Amino acid sequence: MRSLSDTTRLRALTETGLLHPNPDAVLAPLFADGSGFFLAADKVQVKYEMLRAHVVDGLPVSEVAASHGYSRAAFYLVAGAFEQLGMAGLIDERRGRRGPVKLRPEIVDFIRAEAHGSGAQIAEQVADRFGVVLHRRTVERVRGR
Repeated sequence: MRSLSDTTRLRALTETGLLHPNPDAVLAPLFADGSGFFLAADKVQVKYEMLRAHVVDGLPVSEVAASHGYSRAAFYLVAGAFEQLGMAGLIDERRGRRGPVKLRPEIVDFIRAEAHGSGAQIAEQVADRFGVVLHRRTVERVRGR
């Protein structure tokens, strides 16, 4: 098996948002040498090893959390996410909105097919029909203008 260089791994972790926020705080023995398979900058690996150290090795939560650069509260959040979602729970959720909140498919269909007038006029029609207040620019973007 060919291993990645630390530089390549760090670049991949950075690009995917999986870089540990404070790798210098990871003091667990597995990560002590700073090279090889265990990389303190790999947030998912650190979280997994933190959970494993508690569950398999039987180390106290406060000890494993501190040695992996996390608080006790963060440990319990990680443990809960892992219990609920498995490995996917170790990946932090993306922050912020996931897309337009107000633009439901039926509103988009209405704007594209049935609505007539300026962006402001259509925004009023949407408010009347769906009870959703849109900015005229939102309407114009949906219409492609």
